[in-house]
Amino acid sequence: MTRLPAYLLGATLLLGLPTACTTSQTAATSYTQPKKPQEILTLITKVNDHWQATHPPQERAFWDVAAYHTGNMAAYAVTNNDKYRQYSEMWAEHNNWKGATSDDRATWKYKYGETPDHVLFGDWQICFQTYADLYKLQPKPQRIARAKEVMEYEMSTPQNDYWWWADGLYMVMPVMTKLYTITNKPQYLSKLHEYFSYANSIMYDPETGLYYRDAKYVYPQHKSANGKKDFWARGDGWVFAGLARVLQDLPQNDPHRDEYVAKYRGLAAALKQAQQPEGYWTRSLLDPAHAPGPETSGTAFNTFAYLWGINHGVLDRKEYLPTVMRGWQYLTTTALQPDGAIGYVQPIGEKAIPGQVVDKNSTSNFGVGAFLLAASEMVRYAGKR
Repeated sequence: MTRLPAYLLGATLLLGLPTACTTSQTAATSYTQPKKPQEILTLITKVNDHWQATHPPQERAFWDVAAYHTGNMAAYAVTNNDKYRQYSEMWAEHNNWKGATSDDRATWKYKYGETPDHVLFGDWQICFQTYADLYKLQPKPQRIARAKEVMEYEMSTPQNDYWWWADGLYMVMPVMTKLYTITNKPQYLSKLHEYFSYANSIMYDPETGLYYRDAKYVYPQHKSANGKKDFWARGDGWVFAGLARVLQDLPQNDPHRDEYVAKYRGLAAALKQAQQPEGYWTRSLLDPAHAPGPETSGTAFNTFAYLWGINHGVLDRKEYLPTVMRGWQYLTTTALQPDGAIGYVQPIGEKAIPGQVVDKNSTSNFGVGAFLLAASEMVRYAGKR
């Protein structure tokens, strides 16, 4: 009898899956039959309750907090725990359903900035994803009034270079599709493609299928510590997860859907090759020695995006489930700490940094949100089997 590799054994036990098989062909599929979604829901509750117990919802609407809320809303969707919905509502109300707060359009900016005037900067717009989700649960106009005001003003301008960094694709692309589903205004989809096309022109690397974090990191003007192309794990995780969230809401007949799917599948193939045997992705994807060791946020975003593709028939289950299970094994046995904390999250930054300490005590709101996204999608996978 052939046993599963060690990196899959923990995940199979966690999901209540068979751990033995008789042929290599069976080995490729025998661990893909989860029986206990409730065990995953228990993990979600442990992680999210731990975070919320130590972090009140009255925080600003900037990207790091807002990224957590995308995961919190995913957790609410699978647990139906009303406390999670209320937590995001309290956060939204604290921020008056706004991102950056300036009402003077003449001063609005979209390059990097954390001031009230940076209304058009995507890191202040990711909050609109959660506001849109909450609007769909209870359609009160004030919940998306600011989101529509900001995004429709932005779309009225001649600029198309709003998304100039990889993170921005997660922050704002799903805002466009979510608001389209609410307003049915075609401009949200046409501008989505226009802005995405600009982002591809400066960040996408056709040779690898990966995305540079921004134009500063394009090879050969920038190289990793060992002279290689330097793709930041969380940066590509932002893009991969952002594309999954866009495809979730994008109409099947959108004229550019095939392009988004192609980029998404290209990332799936490229990231599969860069995954470490232990299940995580190193901070510099193609140069593991640049900043070695586990990193959770990129790994969780990738695991979520793979699971979404499998669950929706966009990715082949047989090809990508082993990648998912390695990622899931890492997330639930290394990243997840006994008290429910999520460790090994690289701190806020924009690149892999040699020598930077990332350990079990390294946690952050966006890393918890990414874990919740992955776990919520795993619940859906387990429930289908």
